[in-house]
Amino acid sequence: MLRCESGKAGQRELSGILSIQSAVAYGHVGNSAAVFPLQRLGFEVWPVNTVQFSNHPGYGAWRGEVFTAASVGAVIQGIAERHVLSGCRAVLSGYLGDLAVGEVVLDAVARVKSANPAALWCCDPVIGDAGTGRYVGPGIAEFFRDRALAKADLITPNCFEAEFLTGVKIDSLEAALAACTALRARGPRLVLLTSLRQGERIGLLAVAEAGSWLVETPLLPLTASGAGDAVAALFLGHWLRSGDIATALEAAAGAIHAVLRQTLAAGQREIQLIAAQDALVAPPVRFPARRLCGPS
Repeated sequence: MLRCESGKAGQRELSGILSIQSAVAYGHVGNSAAVFPLQRLGFEVWPVNTVQFSNHPGYGAWRGEVFTAASVGAVIQGIAERHVLSGCRAVLSGYLGDLAVGEVVLDAVARVKSANPAALWCCDPVIGDAGTGRYVGPGIAEFFRDRALAKADLITPNCFEAEFLTGVKIDSLEAALAACTALRARGPRLVLLTSLRQGERIGLLAVAEAGSWLVETPLLPLTASGAGDAVAALFLGHWLRSGDIATALEAAAGAIHAVLRQTLAAGQREIQLIAAQDALVAPPVRFPARRLCGPS
């Protein structure tokens, strides 16, 4: 566990997570999907928004703005001036909004790791999805491929994103393992591949030096934005809590399945994080993680 240290202002911060991603006022994507689950898991979260929209753009209309790199950097600087970065256990990053924000994220990761060398960077390389294709601005996908991979500790792509990052077509479990192995060769010590569909089931695949694990849950008949953002936060939080990949994988899979079941039952488009909040900490159904192979 990270030792709690005092700041100059006499504050004591324990288990802080710096989360740099998008935010919406209505619904749950980006920070609006990640912050609450991490808080329910007991972490102090410092959200820094890369965009502030009224709602997810998938609705076809929205209002708000994309923040500049200077604006995002200023917020991070203000957090650093509170002398709390030594208590930051992880940086979680997602949707960038603007290519220049990528450099701000890299700088934030470097600053956090300088203050706490044990801190992790969980990079969710938000690029697009199978149903929509790419939905990020010019150069952002390439930033993740060419700059972020080498420095991230944990990366959480969906299958569409993993295909872009590796050039591997993911059409089987074997191909998914090959793509994750290729990603690990680029830098991250742990890869969490999300949205791995196999028939009527959907899986989370974790690949690390210690081995590979797969958790599958029933595929539910709904479309909901933000599930991937929530999964990245849930896996990171449960991994920090347990220190065990398989345990974190089972907890994240069980939690998001419970959230999606609640969403389906409510007939809602937005994931029901509040209604299913107890499941974020203690999922009512535990789906076992199947070990696929040993150390690699």
